[in-house]
Amino acid sequence: MKFQHEYRDAAAAQMLLRAIGNVVTKPWTIMEVCGGQTHTIVRYGIDELLPHEVELVHGPGCPVCVTPLELIDKAIEIASRDDVIFCSFGDMLRVPGSRSDLFDIKASGGDVRIIYSPLDCLKIAEQNPDRTVVFFAVGFETTSPANAMAVWQARKRRIDNFAVLVSHVLVPPAMETILASATNRVQGFLGAGHVCSVMGYEAYEPLADRYQIPIVVTGFEPVDLLEGIYRCVRMLEQGKIGVDNQYSRAVQRQGSLAAQGLIDEVFEVTDRKWRGIGTIPRSGYRLRAEYERFDAEQRFAVSHMQVLESSKCISGLVLQGIRKPHECPAFGKQCTAEHPLGATMVSSEGACAAYYNYGRLLRNPAASVSADVPMGDVPMEPKNIPISAD
Repeated sequence: MKFQHEYRDAAAAQMLLRAIGNVVTKPWTIMEVCGGQTHTIVRYGIDELLPHEVELVHGPGCPVCVTPLELIDKAIEIASRDDVIFCSFGDMLRVPGSRSDLFDIKASGGDVRIIYSPLDCLKIAEQNPDRTVVFFAVGFETTSPANAMAVWQARKRRIDNFAVLVSHVLVPPAMETILASATNRVQGFLGAGHVCSVMGYEAYEPLADRYQIPIVVTGFEPVDLLEGIYRCVRMLEQGKIGVDNQYSRAVQRQGSLAAQGLIDEVFEVTDRKWRGIGTIPRSGYRLRAEYERFDAEQRFAVSHMQVLESSKCISGLVLQGIRKPHECPAFGKQCTAEHPLGATMVSSEGACAAYYNYGRLLRNPAASVSADVPMGDVPMEPKNIPISAD
């Protein structure tokens, strides 16, 4: 498949590893923002193959992981109602609330359905006029256009038995929160290519200037990430700041203006709470006043719900790049994929899930491969998954 096999090519990956080793002269800490990037990095052992001077830390780029605990409880409360059909993407069903999850509601008889497009909810609503169909609208800027379209269509077609439980969050404010923190040690970022395919990367340029850092917009395959790391390390070594676009086959500086226009029609920027991190100003979307009749929080009067997060879960520190998953005392013990304490263990983009699924259960993972090891001797896939596999 074009734009897949060539970005999993072992020879290209080895060449980039050699290039990184040749350019790096001092320690650097780089954060990949997207959870999908994290899973690629851990699955293919990229962080273990890099020169020891280059450390990758994992950011808050998993929308499932940062959905606040009380919003999960609100979803559970709404989904428990007999007059509701609750629809969601599948990765939200196992995210633990304070006492249960959406799978528990489904198992106990609640009408909880997995859908693949928010527009499917409109069909379900039309087929069930005596019940309210609620869609769990979760995601970064990437999923915002499709979710906005569902609300826009509902208003246009007068489908009034449809509502959305909104949990949209924005990437740049989260990056700025990390950079402004007293505990920050991130010196460069790998930006999320899918987010930038919608929003472009203009918004990252002031961020790079303000904090004097490089940001490289990067794809999701192993060669994408290695090239992004190489570009970021080279900028760090040369003292350059600004935004570079490795993912030019999918990302333009201005992004998709049509998608942005639809988002602005339906949503407006608001403060949002992030699970494990807290409230970040102007870091999310909410429905505009003319669409607020589709707001499930208001329709079902659950806005008041507040809960406390588990003190055993350090997912907030993981999401800020302060700790790695295997540094959590509960990781792989009290917290497993079967019995998770937090969303980072169950999400398909969660850092804890990546470490758990790909065998990073030890506090001291295998040492990084030295940059002076001949590339022909470097095992490109330490987990025995060929880098050229589908």
